Amino acid sequence: MNDSSSSPTRDVSLLQLLPNILTVTAICAGLSAIRFGVQGNYVLAVQLIVAACVLDGVDGHLARLLKSDSKIGAELDSLADFVNFGVAPPLVLYFWALQDVRSAAWLAVLFYAICCVLRLARFNVAAREPQAADPQVPPGYFTGIPSPAGALLVLLPLSISFAFANGPLLPDVVICLHMVVIGLLMISRVPTWSIKALRIRRAQIPYVTLGAVLLAAALLTFAWITMVTLCLAYIAMVVWTLIAGSPPSSRKES
Repeated sequence: MNDSSSSPTRDVSLLQLLPNILTVTAICAGLSAIRFGVQGNYVLAVQLIVAACVLDGVDGHLARLLKSDSKIGAELDSLADFVNFGVAPPLVLYFWALQDVRSAAWLAVLFYAICCVLRLARFNVAAREPQAADPQVPPGYFTGIPSPAGALLVLLPLSISFAFANGPLLPDVVICLHMVVIGLLMISRVPTWSIKALRIRRAQIPYVTLGAVLLAAALLTFAWITMVTLCLAYIAMVVWTLIAGSPPSSRKES
């Protein structure tokens, strides 16, 4: 790892600062989502949180590609994850539909946020001390659902309301329980699939590329319905893992 913080007098190029710039941009998106949630612009608030998820996926890969990983960047990324995925989503939900049960809803918001910060703390420890990782979780899998996925899942009631404008809203109690369940899944020991585990054969590359293009087109054309479908598919995968007891790769190795 190329840690620029260990050489304070060494010059760095602007390109190497790009990952940290993207992380700070993601923080701005998360904080702005809270602002627009307060103002009642919930569509833009959710869009900004989704943008923060995309930036979170890009900045780490870009830092490794540019060999500009740093301890400061890692800490900044963790703080950004808490703001964008642990604070902004439950607050937007709270402003959107939970004003009638403020006390109970606020407890659900706090519960989710604490679960997110505990999940991030556990992830940071496992990243720094590989021996602390759960031995029951095979390589290429997360322990519990990652915080960006948790953010998108906890916003599912909002996405459903955007996709089906004429449909009835979920009861406040159901939304609170949904928030609590997603928080529990983040700190659970359930192995959840990571895209890092995906290996593509060369013969399959054209089909995977075509599928990615079609998915991008669906997100641009039917954004909310596509997001709801992806979230439901992810939930189905988590439920399948819970029922099966372990991911396929770990059963093959046992």
